[in-house]
Order: sequence, then C-alpha cells, then structure tokens
Amino acid sequence: MELPRQDPDQLLRAICSDTYTRKSGKLKIFFGYAAGVGKTYAMLQAAHQAKERGIDVVAGYIEPHARPQTMALLDGLEQLPVKKVAYEGMTLREFDIDAALKRNPQLILVDEFAHTNIESSRHTKRYQDVQELLNAGIDVYTTVNVQHIESLNDTVASITGILVRERIPDSAFDQADQVELVDIEPAELLERLASGKVYRKDQAKRAAVNFFTLENLTALREIALRRCADRVNLLTERARIQSRGDYHTDEHILVCLSSSPSNARIIRTAARMARAFRGTFTALYVETSNTAEMSEEDKKRLQDNKRLAQQLGATIETSYGDDVPVQIAEFARLSGISKIVIGRSTIARKNIFSKPTLTERLISSVPNLDIHVIPDANTENSYQKRKRKVQVDTIPLRDVLKSIVVLLAATLIGCGFDALGFTESNIVAVYILGVLVTAVITTNRLCGILTSVVSVLVFNFFFTTPRLTFHFDDPNYIVTFTIMFIVTLLSESLATRLKENAKQSAHTAYRTKILFETNQLLQKEQDENAVITATAGQLMKLLKKDIVVYLSDGKELDVPNVFRTVNSTQEDLISENEKAVADWVFQNNKHAGATTDTLSSAKCLYLAIRVNQHVYGVAGIAVNGIPLDSFENSVLLSILGECALALENIKNAKEKEEAAVLAQNEQLRANLLRAISHDLRTPLTAISGSAGNLLANYKKMDDELREQTFTDIYDDSMWLINLVENLLAVTRIEGGQVNLTRSIELMDEVVSEALKHINRKSKEHTIRVSSGKDFILAHIDAKLIVQVIINLVDNAIKYTPVGSVIEIHTEQKNKWVIVSVADNGPGIPDEQKPRVFDMFYSGANKVVDSRRSLGLGLSLCKSIVTAHGGTIFVSDNLPNGTVFTFTLPAGEVEIHE
Repeated sequence: MELPRQDPDQLLRAICSDTYTRKSGKLKIFFGYAAGVGKTYAMLQAAHQAKERGIDVVAGYIEPHARPQTMALLDGLEQLPVKKVAYEGMTLREFDIDAALKRNPQLILVDEFAHTNIESSRHTKRYQDVQELLNAGIDVYTTVNVQHIESLNDTVASITGILVRERIPDSAFDQADQVELVDIEPAELLERLASGKVYRKDQAKRAAVNFFTLENLTALREIALRRCADRVNLLTERARIQSRGDYHTDEHILVCLSSSPSNARIIRTAARMARAFRGTFTALYVETSNTAEMSEEDKKRLQDNKRLAQQLGATIETSYGDDVPVQIAEFARLSGISKIVIGRSTIARKNIFSKPTLTERLISSVPNLDIHVIPDANTENSYQKRKRKVQVDTIPLRDVLKSIVVLLAATLIGCGFDALGFTESNIVAVYILGVLVTAVITTNRLCGILTSVVSVLVFNFFFTTPRLTFHFDDPNYIVTFTIMFIVTLLSESLATRLKENAKQSAHTAYRTKILFETNQLLQKEQDENAVITATAGQLMKLLKKDIVVYLSDGKELDVPNVFRTVNSTQEDLISENEKAVADWVFQNNKHAGATTDTLSSAKCLYLAIRVNQHVYGVAGIAVNGIPLDSFENSVLLSILGECALALENIKNAKEKEEAAVLAQNEQLRANLLRAISHDLRTPLTAISGSAGNLLANYKKMDDELREQTFTDIYDDSMWLINLVENLLAVTRIEGGQVNLTRSIELMDEVVSEALKHINRKSKEHTIRVSSGKDFILAHIDAKLIVQVIINLVDNAIKYTPVGSVIEIHTEQKNKWVIVSVADNGPGIPDEQKPRVFDMFYSGANKVVDSRRSLGLGLSLCKSIVTAHGGTIFVSDNLPNGTVFTFTLPAGEVEIHE
C-alpha cells in the first residue's frame, strides 16, 4: 500500500518547532472569556503547586487587582520588584524583563499577556517579553482573555460594541505548550460582578451596562470554547505531521491588501478561514502607478495591514500593474490559490454604463475560484478627490514648460502642413503625437490630460473656419473635436500606463539582478570580510541606505563595519545604544530596531545573518523610520541568506581544513608510532641484553669480547640519541614551534662542529672539507645547521660502502652560501630522488630495520633549510655517487662604531 505523500514544508516546520520547543521554556496560558472568571487566581494556585514540587517559582508581574482572595495567594511567593516609569505625569508599573532574566528562575508568572508596554520599553507588547523569557529557557505562566486574540477582535467587537486595542497574534496563543480554560457560568460571573469581587462598585456599574451582559458573556464564552477546540485540532494536526500520518490540505487562501481602514477586518477573516481549512495563507498587495501618490496616513495604514497579515501567519507578496483584478487573477493562477478573500466597496455602480467595480471584474477574471467578498466600508470618493487635488497642486513647473513646448511644436508643424495643403486629419495626427510625447516626457499624468484638452482648443483656434477664433461654422467639427479628444485622451492614458509599467518592470528587474549578482559575487569570495563587503555593497545598491554589519565569532559580536552611501547624512550608527540593539538581535535571533515592535527607538533596522538557528552576524539598515516595502524586504532577506550561506561555506572550509590538518597530524603520530615501535625495541633489547651479559659474565670475558660489548652498547645508544633528537626537531619544526635564533656564523666552524658529532663509523670513510674562499659567513641558526650537516654526513656513511670518500664543500655566490655533501657510493636511482626528502621514506619507501632508518633525517634537513629561506636538492655525483646541496642566506660582518 502506498503511503500518502506529506507536505514537506509542513513537516519541516513541525520538526523545527519540535527542536525549538526542546530548547526553549514552556508557556502555559490561563485562558478566559472575560475579566473576573479567575484566571489570575488559577495561575497563582498552580504556582503554589509547582513550588511544592520543588520548582523555583517567581512572580514577575501580577496585575494589582482589587480582589483580596487573589492577592492573598501572593503570600509565600518570591516577587520581583516592578519597574516604575514616569509617563505623562503618572507613574506606571511595568514588568522588568532585565531583572527577570538576571534572576533566571525555573518558572515565572507574568500576568496580562496582551498588555501594551510604554514607549520606552524594549518591546511594544508584553507577549514579546514572554517570548524572550521562553528563549532564555524560563517557563512562563500567563493570562489572557478571548477578546485579546487578533483574529477574533472583529467578532468580539461586533458582539460587544467595544474595540479592544491590546491584542496578541494567534500564533502566540497556538504555540503555547498548555492552555487551561478557566470557565464559570455567565450568571455566576454576573453575581461576582454585582458583589464587587471583579471591579469596584463604580466600575462594576459601568461594566454591567457596557460589557457584562448575559448575552455578551454567553457569546464570548462560546467563542472561547470554540477557540480552544480549534487549538486542539491544530495540535492534533501537528501530531499527525510529526508521526507522519495522513496529511491533507489543498486549500490556499489569498487575501488582498490595501490601505483601506477596514482591510484589517478582511485580513482577520481570511486568517480564520486559513486556520479553519488548515491551508496556506498568502497576502497580496498590487502596487500601481498611484501607490507613490498615497498620503502618509494611507502608507502607514498599509504597512500596519501588512504587519497584521504577517502576525496572523500570512506570506506577504507584491505584484505590479495598474490593472489590479488582472494582477490578482494572474497571481492566483500561478500560485495555486483556491480561495480569494477581498473587500467590497459600499459604493455601487450608478447605472449600467458605469465602469465595473474591482470585485465584479475579479469575479469575471477567475470564474473557477471561490471568492469571498467581505463588506468594506471605504471612503473611496473622498480619497479620490483628495488624490486629484494633490495632483493639481503639485504639478512640477518643468512639466508645464515641456507641455507648452510640445504644443508649440505641434502647432508649428500643423501650420506647415496647412500651408502645404495637407488635410486636417494629418494635423489631428500631429496633435495626437504631441499628446503621446507629452505623456512620455512628463512625470505628472495631469499634464497629458490637460494637453489633450488644450490640443483640441488649439486645433479649433488655428485650423477651423473661421480662423483665430474658438467658433466653427461646420457642425461636423463637433464630431471631429469629440473623436480627437477621445483619441488623444486614450493615447495619453495608454502611453502613461506603458511608461509606468516600464518603470516598474525596470525597477523589479534591477532588484532581481542585484539578487543574482549577489549570488555570483559571494560564491567567488573566500574571506569573511570580503563576503561582508560584497553583501553591504549589494544592499546599498538595492536600498540606497547606509549599512552596518557586525560579524560574530560564535559567542559575541565583533567590531562593526560601517558602509555609507555617497550622499550619506546619517549620524553615528555605532553608538552604545545601537550596539546594544545589534547584540540583542544576535542573542535572540530576531529582527529588532527601527520600524519593529522591539527596541524601536534605534536608528537602524537590525536583522540576523543566519542559517536556521545559527547566527553569523547582524546587519543594520539605516531606514530613517520608513519601513521597507515587501519586495525590498524579501530581496533583503534573500541577500542576507546568501551572505549567511557564504559565511557558512567559509566556516565549513576552515573546519574541513582544520580537520585535514588534524587527520594529517594523527597520521603522522600513527606513522611515528608504527615506525619507532619496532626500531626502538630492537636497540633497547640489545642494550639491555649486552648490559645484562656484562653484569653476569664480566670476569669471564676476555678483553676483546668486553670491548665489542661496550662498542655495541655505545652504537645502539648513539643511534637512539640521534633518533630522539631528530624526532623532537621534526615535530617542533612541522608544528611551527621553532623560533630561529639567527646570528652571523663562520661556515668552517659550523662544519667542524658538525664533524665532532657524526657517526663513529666515519673512521671507516674518508671525509674531506673544502671551501671556495677562506671566510664564508652565513646568517643562520648554527645549532640547526649543524644538525643538517650531521644528518647528511651520517646518511652518506650509512648508504655507502666502507672506504668511500665523502666531501663537504662550501662556497658563496652573491647573497647565498652553497653547501654540498658528496659521496662516491652507489648513488640514488632517478625514480627515488623526488621522494628522498619525504618523511618516513628510506630508499625503498619502507623502514629498513637492518639499516635502522626511519626516514626522518632528510625530511628534517629540508624543514630546517626551508625555515632559513633556502632550498635543498639531490643530484648525481659523476662518475658515481650522490650530491646533496643546500643554500643558506649569506651574512656580512657587523662593524660597531
């Protein structure tokens, strides 16, 4: 049986959520349908039970209710002092999140989950404070009522007639680990209200009239129960995904964004539908040529609506074009939308000849989709009038001058055509062309419209009889004027639309090009600073704003790098306050700063440069308090994601290189152990055997046997000493632990010192020393060079027969001293010469036990000579034998005055 295919995105989110949950604290919400049901009382009771189980419990903030029974439960609980803040002549009590983080209890109580903090607070909302506590691994108990949940705000307002300002995103409620519904009968709650157990008497009277009615409370209770049931369904769905059970959802809900005051209601409705259908939720904004002309109030409202959609779980998308229904329909077709939620203007068509409304055109454009139309009371007429007035008042003077010049040119050409006997239709075509040119070269659309009107009047004045008047004697000119005006107006409209579409397309293409360029640039960079510089350059090209980037060493942020645009006017972007915001983003892996609800007093918008939960740095954008549009934000996040991937690749490459070095070192150690394990045992066994033989049979031995035994002990001991010296030297040099102690040395003395320490068997060979001139000085570490000469001479003694001649020759050429050690032995085959300086190579590419060679001597020689800046190589000694030659830097005699 074939298992049903699961949605990979949903499965990934479930896995990530499960991983995140294991690392963070647990959240329990005490949920009610109205004030006074006993949420805080139940929370304090649960806190005492937790304390009895040995849990470290602290009351972080408890709302000072006028309820003695509730406040009495605070006895026996540790309470954090509240933060008192002066605000508009009052002293307000706020939750002190820094004190809570410093205290770091196992469990903390934070009342009023939906509370709005004062402006100077780190976070705008208390639920964000709670999220930071959870990220720090602290468990939290909190309280909230049903009217504070964002998606239910409109429903509650329609029931009670009261719009609640303090709200929390649905995700903050649904992601809680536990939700305990605190429920009592509405009639019992009214009795508690009347007896003064909820509010004081004066407050209770007002509440009983405005909010606390049996009808309202019953409806709110039903909504709360249903919301809890919805959460249970959501948890069941998550469990099914995590257990890889059957997963089904084909619904993709699309909500259309606008600056309408009632758009928030439409967004909430779409969010409830997406949750009910367990489908994907997308919010689309269609940017038109009129978007730039929106008032600041409308722009702010639009940004608020986008942020609301994000809080409710929507993915924000942007499309470009003046034909809004076509853009929505095309996006729905390409994105697999199943349902569209849109607002309906209360302004109806005046007659059958009126232009169809946006809703009607959208319905006709996507007949196969479900379209849910929500009543949208929008003051469209006043908005259009205000927009037109702004256009009239703000026509640039240069556009007016351009329009006048084009009309003059068209009139002069028309006069020329008239003089040449051309028909009036040709002159009309000239004016149509003039309107098209005006629409293209001016920035304000009203110029094209006015040019259309004026061109008709000018044509009437100059080219209809009677001339030079606005009168005409032929009634047929009415048709001519009408057609001319309509054609010029349509031409202007089409030209303007094409121009705006071209601008939007070019702008979109430019942003997309920057994203593609970023990917190519970052792939080439191999250094972290180069990656940061390239990323900042691309961000400045995209946003035209100053950029601040902080790299991280994994534990804290490094020194900031500031990248400024050409015309930068920004003040200090790396003040202590800005650094503190960047550090908070690094620690919490969340956005903060300007245009956000967290530390919004900062000058920059700070975003984490991250891959999953690992933060490689923080980028700050000097946004000047103006939010980025959704497309800019999407490209920005993509660029930062590319930057994080590039930094991760560099980190992985470094770790791979370090791992390779460690593996090489481990291989070196293994080879050393394999090589010396047998070779050390053999001479040590021989030494101990010979010494034991001497102790047992010393008096019985003749002089010759005793001498031979002593000689064997001496030879084995000297071999061990040389082996240990070479091992220590090669490991120090290969590990970079040797600091050369250089001085000016006479090479004859260095060679003489080396010959004093060579193998005792040198007496069986002839060793000659020669020099190109009497005094040859070298700038060297004498002890190490002595070791080089010893190893080369011992190597020659070891691999040449008895009676061979070994010659050491030194000479100076320019700034280099050349030293050669030649022998007339059997020589080294050509195929072995490239490997003679490799570690552990001993002629036949193996350890030769009979010769007692580990292949370390020549490798050590190469390391020492290379450390001096010289070279070493091997060649043939004609007619037979081998020559080892190495170079050293020459020295000069220092004269001290």
